[in-house]
Amino acid sequence: MYRDHRNARMPRPLHRPAGVRADLRRPPGPAPAPVPAPLLLLYPLPAPPAEILAGRRPLLSREKMGSRSASEEKAGSRQRLQVKDEFSGLSPYERKRLKNISENANFFASLQLSASAARLREMIKKRQPPESKRKMPKKRENGTGCRRSMRLLKVDPSGVSLPATPTQPTLIADENPLLPPGPLEMTPENRDDDNDLFKGFLQTWAEVSKTSIKNTEKELSSIKNYKANLNGMVINEDTVHKVTKGPILSVALHPSEIRTLVAAGAKSGQVGLWDLQLHISLLKQTHQSEEDGIYVFQPHSQPVSCLYFSPANPAHILSLSYDGTLRCGDFSRAIFEEVCRDERSSFSSFDFLGEDASTLIVGHWNGNISLVDRRTPGTSYEKLINSSLRKIRTVHVHPVHRQYFITAGLRDTHIYDARHLNPRGSQPLISLTEHTKSIASAYFSPLTGNRVVTTCADCKLRIFDSSCISSQIPLLTTIRHNTITGRWLTRFQAVWDPKQEDCVIVGSMAHPRRVEIFHETGKQVHSFFGGECLVSVCSINAMHPTRYIMAGGNSSGKIHVFMN
Repeated sequence: MYRDHRNARMPRPLHRPAGVRADLRRPPGPAPAPVPAPLLLLYPLPAPPAEILAGRRPLLSREKMGSRSASEEKAGSRQRLQVKDEFSGLSPYERKRLKNISENANFFASLQLSASAARLREMIKKRQPPESKRKMPKKRENGTGCRRSMRLLKVDPSGVSLPATPTQPTLIADENPLLPPGPLEMTPENRDDDNDLFKGFLQTWAEVSKTSIKNTEKELSSIKNYKANLNGMVINEDTVHKVTKGPILSVALHPSEIRTLVAAGAKSGQVGLWDLQLHISLLKQTHQSEEDGIYVFQPHSQPVSCLYFSPANPAHILSLSYDGTLRCGDFSRAIFEEVCRDERSSFSSFDFLGEDASTLIVGHWNGNISLVDRRTPGTSYEKLINSSLRKIRTVHVHPVHRQYFITAGLRDTHIYDARHLNPRGSQPLISLTEHTKSIASAYFSPLTGNRVVTTCADCKLRIFDSSCISSQIPLLTTIRHNTITGRWLTRFQAVWDPKQEDCVIVGSMAHPRRVEIFHETGKQVHSFFGGECLVSVCSINAMHPTRYIMAGGNSSGKIHVFMN
């Protein structure tokens, strides 16, 4: 011990605690022995009394409280005496440091006690049973509830359950029922069949067909003369009329040189015939109806996709439909004969294999090809061939070498030889694989067959050189043309002009509405504009084989005729 602790230097601790200045130094002499810090022994907590577990504060009597306070005071005095004994002989700094250590130990012990108390409270809360919900009162069995209909409960008024009524199958009526097999009378839907005007119409066309001149090969006119003749073709209100109900899918022109007869096949299964001269002459008479000269028939129940006048007898018009029937309308006998019928398959297109129109080739939507001979009795096909296409849209026969025919499928166009068709499966002679999307049609040029034109959904018309049918036929020209007609318009089909086989005719989506003609080189030759008479898209078009007459059909059943 120093005599004056205020003036004496304090001994320097082994580890200078925070807060002690660094300029205080230990006095000379031996360093005092370090005093160990009192050990803090943590004993396990005793179990809480029952009052705390029950959530109540324990009540202490005055005696207990007095005895407890007395014992606490005694223990505190002993502890203070012990601390005094321990702190005796230490410097004030060491005393203060040891006091801080003991206070910190007591503080941490109190924190631990509070944490354990919080855990105890959580355990008590978890052990408490959840609050019970209010139970709903049970319904009285003998009580009267809401009244319900016995008819809805399917109970007899006497209380006996009724027997289950057998459910009858609902019959769904076919929207397009097949017409009965066999010949059908040529009965116009828009006229009375006993009308003298209709009888005169049939007689006139039967006689005109007998005197019609058969087409012979002739040299092509120059493009200059061809353009001049096209410029002379006009349209007016008298040459525009609604012929069928619904979109038109096929158009054909009678090859007569003296009269103009237009035939149209509709999506509704109708076939409309329009005598243009008769119609115009009757319009001039005020007492006549605008429907005179137009006759509509119903030989099919589904869309008529292909329509041709017979090359051997123009008094016959052959029509093919999706309903699996191929019929021949005879003007002289006023009937529609049934040429071929297949209720299990749907037809898509047909063409004449022979020039006498006795043999036909028919394409099916499922990719099959059938050969039909009209000279044999019955309405079945002679041979059914499974082609290499999954679907066939159009079929067209080579005009010179009639053993070859071309088919347009989904993405490919194939050329077959009719002499080497195998019912089990036939491979094509040539495949045109340049198309990238769906193909609408493919046709040989009408006079020589040296060209092939295809219409594709990739907005391109392609012209191939088919003058030499070998393993490959080269692509000559690609014409950019908008062929996206949408859902409600009939798809475009580019066809050749039978008078000028190096020019194709196709509808157009451009404004103002028009019908365009392109040369095989890709150059545009002519555009038919009609002004107010042509305000819709003519998707299907056909040219007269010898005269400058063009007929176009739209998707509302109207026929537009351009003529000079």
